[in-house]
Parts: sequence; C-alpha cells; structure tokens
Amino acid sequence: MADLTRELEQSRLNRFIATMGDFLYGMSGLAFERHAQEMRASLETVFMVVTLGDMLGLPVIPPIYALRILPYVLPLTATWKRRVLRERDFSESDEFDLHGV
Repeated sequence: MADLTRELEQSRLNRFIATMGDFLYGMSGLAFERHAQEMRASLETVFMVVTLGDMLGLPVIPPIYALRILPYVLPLTATWKRRVLRERDFSESDEFDLHGV
C-alpha cells in the first residue's frame, strides 16, 4: 500500500514538473521558436525563387546550378508552392505584430 501511495505521489510530481516546464517554455521560448520558423520559411522562399526562378520566368542564376541543386530542393516544392500561392492578409506580416505590447 505504501508503494502504491509513493508511486502515485511520484506520478503527480512528474506531471506537475512537466506542466511547469511547459508553462515556462510558453512564457519564454515559444515566441522565439515561432519567429525562427517564420524566418526560416521566408528564407526558404527566397532560396526557392533564386534556384527555381526559371520555372516562374525569373532567370536569377544559370540553369546548370539550379539543375545541380534540384534533387535536394525537389521534396520542398509542394510546400513552397502552397506557401507562396496562399492568400494573405496585410496584417499577417511580422511588421504588424505587437511585440511585447
């Protein structure tokens, strides 16, 4: 009976520690993670335009270099097209976020 009580208390303590960790992460690190994801997405978009600009009619770099990079970029093209062609609102830009306000 004492072992069951001890395991129950340990389980509650572990859940409390996990909950507090999630809470503190949400307060401190979540904004940084989202900003890093947005920055990565925008840099990927620029990279895709530079490498595959020939498909869009934007010859930025010679096609031979784009053909060398193509096997690495090919898995990303579906998500890139979806992200670029998605309808956006002007308030979705990072400029209009209320950072710390």
